[in-house]
Amino acid sequence: MKSELEAYLDIETTGLSAFSEEITVVGIYLCRGSETDFIQLVGRDIDADGILEALEGVDIIYTYNGHRFDLPFIHTRLGVNLEGLFRHRDLMYDCWRCNLRGGFKAVERQLGIARKLVEVDGRVAIRLWWRYVESFDLEALDTLLAYNREDVVNLKELKDRLL
Repeated sequence: MKSELEAYLDIETTGLSAFSEEITVVGIYLCRGSETDFIQLVGRDIDADGILEALEGVDIIYTYNGHRFDLPFIHTRLGVNLEGLFRHRDLMYDCWRCNLRGGFKAVERQLGIARKLVEVDGRVAIRLWWRYVESFDLEALDTLLAYNREDVVNLKELKDRLL
């Protein structure tokens, strides 16, 4: 029997409101056993078709606070209800059951999950995006993409430790 195709998903945005802000990066880490693939959609390349194509064949999507943020944001901005199309597990609730509180970075620290870009958080990610857009600062974009990649790869590490 073939193992499940898991997707770890995280988005970066220009702010917290799905009604007035934009999605800047969609990171998807695909894992089936030891096989992995990593996909990032950026800026104008983010659309419903691209996300659905990236998730083709996925059995389950894992997020952190995705039930309240990432998936509703995608639904509002792009019209794609990923929770209606895929099984979804929000690891934040598993963390709460294990008495691990706080945002994703706080949980990582509590569990000793390493992160290279410790100085980058959601607020910094927004500033990095605008530096890229306004000044075509490719270093800012590279840092933003590396931050998003750490988020989705660390989601798998979190899942492996919790479940």
